[in-house]
Amino acid sequence: MPKIVVNAFLTLDGVMQAPGGPDEDRDGGFVHGGWQAPYLDDVGGRLVTEGIADADGFLLGRKTYDIFANYWPKVTDPNNPIATALNSRPKYVVSRSLDRVTWNNSSLIKGDVVAELRKLRQQPGRTVHTWGSTDLLQTLLKNDLIDEYRLFIFPVVLGSGKRLFGSGTVPVTLKQVESVTTGKGATYHRFERGGKPEYGQIGT
Repeated sequence: MPKIVVNAFLTLDGVMQAPGGPDEDRDGGFVHGGWQAPYLDDVGGRLVTEGIADADGFLLGRKTYDIFANYWPKVTDPNNPIATALNSRPKYVVSRSLDRVTWNNSSLIKGDVVAELRKLRQQPGRTVHTWGSTDLLQTLLKNDLIDEYRLFIFPVVLGSGKRLFGSGTVPVTLKQVESVTTGKGATYHRFERGGKPEYGQIGT
């Protein structure tokens, strides 16, 4: 059964909207697109490449699918591990508006999304990875469908924008299994599912 692994680029205050460029996602009048660019370096690039190459398949929302499908099929270098993985491996696209998906090895998830995702978790494979797909992540969070987080956290605070952990997030604990700091001050954290939170009282 494949684990669902969430990969996300986050500001320190949890914003994940439009890290890659000014016009990536202007929903809500967001004016900070491209905030990740000043922090890119070889260490971060290696971690992203390794993460994508590690995936058996990809779970994408419509906007992320559109961005990826408009770019990666044009990258045909057989020595590019990101292009090789994205272009050849299964892609499951969650959308209410799309009628079909044409990128190689893509399939559309419509209707009862949670039921379809539970079916997906019964298929063979190790991991299905999300990238971006903020709206889809809220569905995963509300239904406790996330097995692992791989979070890139950047030393910038924006104060507004779409965030990873929305109001419907189910309380859980996580176990950190890896942490890396890049040369430009970003940090990478890999967390596996723990259990339910435990509570106590400090002091007397």
